Amino acid sequence: MNQYPVIFISLKDVEGIVFESAYEMLAAAVADLYKEHLYLLNSDRVRVYDKEIFLRIAKGQACATEVKKSLFLLITMMNMHYGRPVILLLDEYDVPLAAASSHGYYDRMLEVIKTLMSTTLKDNALMKFAVLTGCLKIAKESIFTGTNHFVSDTITSSRLNEYFGFTDDDVAKLLQDADRADRAGHIKEWYDGYHFGAFDVYCPWDVMNYVRDLMRDPKAEPIGYWKNTSRNAIIRSFIDYAGGSITKKLEVLMTGGFIVQKIEEELTYDYLHASEDNLWSVLYLTGYLTKVREWNLSGKTDTGEIALKIPNREILDIFVTSVKVWFSDCAGAWNRKVLFDAVWSGDSVALTEEMNKLLRITISYHDYKEDFYHAFLAGIFTGAGYIVESNKEHGEGRSDIVVMDPSGARAAVFEAKYAKTLNRLESDCYAAICQIDDRMYVQDLADFYDQVLCYGIAFFKKRCLVRRK
Repeated sequence: MNQYPVIFISLKDVEGIVFESAYEMLAAAVADLYKEHLYLLNSDRVRVYDKEIFLRIAKGQACATEVKKSLFLLITMMNMHYGRPVILLLDEYDVPLAAASSHGYYDRMLEVIKTLMSTTLKDNALMKFAVLTGCLKIAKESIFTGTNHFVSDTITSSRLNEYFGFTDDDVAKLLQDADRADRAGHIKEWYDGYHFGAFDVYCPWDVMNYVRDLMRDPKAEPIGYWKNTSRNAIIRSFIDYAGGSITKKLEVLMTGGFIVQKIEEELTYDYLHASEDNLWSVLYLTGYLTKVREWNLSGKTDTGEIALKIPNREILDIFVTSVKVWFSDCAGAWNRKVLFDAVWSGDSVALTEEMNKLLRITISYHDYKEDFYHAFLAGIFTGAGYIVESNKEHGEGRSDIVVMDPSGARAAVFEAKYAKTLNRLESDCYAAICQIDDRMYVQDLADFYDQVLCYGIAFFKKRCLVRRK
């Protein structure tokens, strides 16, 4: 401590829909870094022409070449001023490339980051060492060309396993100090589940946020903190590519099972979607999946393969949310005219056929329970110009889905049932219709609409049957 000058910079905000926007964010991040070291302008050990470039960078007036070489220049000036080698701490180094890959300017951003890294890290005798952190271990040939002295600590093989998060002992001590030990079970269900080497690890960001909320409100329930900060678009981007194999594996994961996959650590963002293996590698390396303990497996996996599962309740919620959005978009793109015509004409046969088509293309979760089918029904009608009410009070109860078409003076009531066997579809349909009658869901609707159609729908896995009252 206090033995070497230190530079810390984070690239977490260097992103944008277009390259120009992202580049401006990079230049701004570097300018802010330079402003922390304005004392160098008064140093008699620093060369005058270096100070001139320094001032342009700090003012945001530097050319592209000066920005690309900015870290090297700052290291050089600090070395001159202090007479000691410099330590560089660079956080979230891969965010600019991840954003560039998502928005189509990868090659342009790659050239910038590659130059920034090579001028800073390659054969730099003025630097004591550098520590870089990011989501992915980017292949050397991508941005670290010629830099051969890396020591990589990843979640697949690391000497730092227990330091990737909080251990059970850490959380127990934290809750004891906060006088909230009664919430240990909630925290374990929502934020534990990561396995690094021999250690079980909690996500520290979530634990700290939840304990903070508990200090304000002892009755606070766990929520998903991570999903509001991490880049969950990575899940959605792969769901968009989902074929039969990926869909089935996602369903296994979301119902509590595990899959066995080959993991590739060194990836480049422009090839993330090149293979299915890359999908599972990214989800594992970025914390959306974790390794299953070997003693929980019936047999050994092949070399290079890992058994993967969703680690906890919070991550499951992220997957479910992503799938809901994906299905809503799929349903919106689907030609639903035939389905809507069937609804308003009372054609339960055509309605059954169209809904079965949609069921076959979606990704299921929660082991096909009623909440999945409830979301499925809502997704079909959302964004189609109708008023859609879900679980709202009607009559003497809460109907599952009510679709209203004010311009046509008509409404449709849907009550859904989850059939335990395929043979029970028919009987469960009529049980749903009876529930509509018994609880008088139509009563208040009839006062506003000339036509109110009632449907009982029974689901069994990816099959459904529709019957009209």
